[in-house]
Amino acid sequence: MFLEKMLQSQGFGSRKYCQQLIKNGAVEIRGEIVDNPKHKLDLNELTYSVYGQDYVYREHVYIALNKPQGYECSHQATHHFSVFELFDDVLLNRGLQCVGRLDQDTTGLLLLTDDGQYLQALTHPKKHVAKVYSMHTADPVTPEQIQQLEQGVELRNEKGIFAATDVQLLASQQLQMTVHQGVYHQVKRMLAAVGNKVETLHRAQIGQLKLEDIAEGEWIYLNAAQIEQSKFRENLNPQ
Repeated sequence: MFLEKMLQSQGFGSRKYCQQLIKNGAVEIRGEIVDNPKHKLDLNELTYSVYGQDYVYREHVYIALNKPQGYECSHQATHHFSVFELFDDVLLNRGLQCVGRLDQDTTGLLLLTDDGQYLQALTHPKKHVAKVYSMHTADPVTPEQIQQLEQGVELRNEKGIFAATDVQLLASQQLQMTVHQGVYHQVKRMLAAVGNKVETLHRAQIGQLKLEDIAEGEWIYLNAAQIEQSKFRENLNPQ
């Protein structure tokens, strides 16, 4: 791949702009300035710098963000901050998208990518990718409510029965559970369906990928093993 095309693929701007970056001597590979836009590259484990900032070539990006409260999963946020404000223009120019959504008042693990196939693999309703949530409820959680959540509830304007697995009562008003379908506001609607209300909600896990060692508002690139962990699907019996 030519150097100019590589930079364009990584989000540095238009082909013309990338050509100018190179001609201006802004790009270094292995410590040497490369000023030929048509310089041919071996993309395997390629590292480079632009204006002294180091980068690693990535065909696609896979990101785990510890989403703070008060951020919307939208490029055009209306009433709150946008999660995309937490990323630089180079990443945004790649077409970064959220893998599913978290409400503005929900915190925790949010995945983002520019890989359409990966996004589809995790968000398609038939994939049943497990997601673990912890929450604080308005009222104490009763054994009957836990039983209802495990057996499944109906949700208005949705087809089928929606059940949680691994429901754990952490305290009288603290609950953790795993859901698999991923419909709009599913956890909040399920708690409402059993006669309770979610006050605060946090997503701790997607598939087998857990939110660990990422400060609130910070993010990391996922490695190959973590990408596979996030795709983990439960083998569920049809509802």
